Amino acid sequence: MRIDRQALLDLATGAAFLGSGGGGDPYYAQLLGEAEIARRGPFHLIALDALADDALVAPCGWIGAPTVSAEKLPNGQEAILGLRALERIAGRRIDAVMPIEIGGGNGLAPLLAAAELGIPVVDADGMGRAFPESQMTVFSIDGLSACPSVVTSANGALRVIETDDNLDHERQARALSIEFGGNAHMVEYPLSGAAAKRHAIGGSVSAAIAIGAAVRRARAAGEDPFAALHAALRASGLYPFAGTLFDGKVVDVERETRGGFSVGRVVIEGFGGDGQMDLEFQNENLIARVDGQVRAMVPDLITVMDRETADSITTERLKFGQRVKVIGAAAPAVLRAERALRFVGPAAFGFDGPYRPIEALNGWNCG
Repeated sequence: MRIDRQALLDLATGAAFLGSGGGGDPYYAQLLGEAEIARRGPFHLIALDALADDALVAPCGWIGAPTVSAEKLPNGQEAILGLRALERIAGRRIDAVMPIEIGGGNGLAPLLAAAELGIPVVDADGMGRAFPESQMTVFSIDGLSACPSVVTSANGALRVIETDDNLDHERQARALSIEFGGNAHMVEYPLSGAAAKRHAIGGSVSAAIAIGAAVRRARAAGEDPFAALHAALRASGLYPFAGTLFDGKVVDVERETRGGFSVGRVVIEGFGGDGQMDLEFQNENLIARVDGQVRAMVPDLITVMDRETADSITTERLKFGQRVKVIGAAAPAVLRAERALRFVGPAAFGFDGPYRPIEALNGWNCG
């Protein structure tokens, strides 16, 4: 599959939704991608099955607080530096790259590096959405090592991390991102083609493109983009339940950068006094409550969107007065398995009580 300019714009729209409020705003990556397509032509996207078993696949993306990345732009060479370093460590050429997470700007992050290196992007990722921490990948859940990983900064600094503990890797990488100014690029979880086929969440990039295309077509036809979004999510095969959780106006935002994360809370008041939603976030939206009752929780997706345009609003761009709809979607099944919930369920973020699926909390039926 070729990612031309239209597919890139659709990917940006779909990845913004799948970020669940995080992953970084994709707008800057979209602009760079458009310029790259004008210079070199479309990006090359391949299916997992097209990988040779002995291929070297490099997942990559950005680590740090989205509030910083919105103001501190990259120089465009961070990914190349990291990938070249991994090639030196491995003693061979990288055959393909992959988004470490499909959500937000990280869903687009590998495209530019792939084009410069002359290699394809794999239609897969390691999270099926965005999560704030490195060990919250399907690769870590399945027992794979994040290392060797390479962290690079805009000023050319480069560090290699080697550890057998993926949580320790996250802590080291997070500290480096803070040292590098609050945001850094990371190449991690290097995989063989066989391992990628066994562990990665396949089809997530093309699913994001299809989600974005559905929203675009609905807008152009004067139809409800939210209904189109819900239908596209359910049709993807990865996000089987989706719907609107709340409709209202942002009346309060508390946000700070702490420990390399953007953390805080947003309050949304329903129109006509129709209840109040409280959202808590750590880069990504983690839990949504309406009048104290939980309506959605990680690993399921919670995305705040402009109620007129259906544009996703990342947590660093939430502000008083925005009129929004909060959309929820079921996470891919692999993230809801018992072994995965230890890494990405509510308890992993310090919330009490067991995980409850979004469709059970809202009485949704599939289809």
